[in-house]
Amino acid sequence: MRYRTLILAAPGLATVLSLAACGDEHAKTLPAEGPSGTATVRPSGSPADDLTIRIRASAQAPAKTYTLTCDPAGGDHPKAADACAALTKAKDPFAPVPKDRMCTDIYGGPEVATVKGTWQGKPVDTTFKRNDGCQLHRWTAIAPVFGAVPKVR
Repeated sequence: MRYRTLILAAPGLATVLSLAACGDEHAKTLPAEGPSGTATVRPSGSPADDLTIRIRASAQAPAKTYTLTCDPAGGDHPKAADACAALTKAKDPFAPVPKDRMCTDIYGGPEVATVKGTWQGKPVDTTFKRNDGCQLHRWTAIAPVFGAVPKVR
């Protein structure tokens, strides 16, 4: 009887443990892995938040480019205030997915975005995709930054 319980409980335990790996996508990263982007209050005279966002409907599609400044919100981004609010709300908006992170095989689309510039006084140079669950979560956390994604023609 004990062996039957063990055989029936093992798959359930494996499922629970694998789902635990899909937890919070904002894992703590080491400082050497990239900019932290943690939202903090900047003293006056600090470098401005200044970002260039390039969005493509696919890797081969032409890019739509926006500039975004925050504090105060500006640039040519169509919804600069919403984009700045999303960045400020995110715990670490530009942190890459850790290399050892297990990600679900959920495809969100072919869209690709790059963000370069300065956020909270730290350099930013990162790419966002929607090709798995981790990347999709990363994109969704700051979706207003990407605005309306251009359609493939």
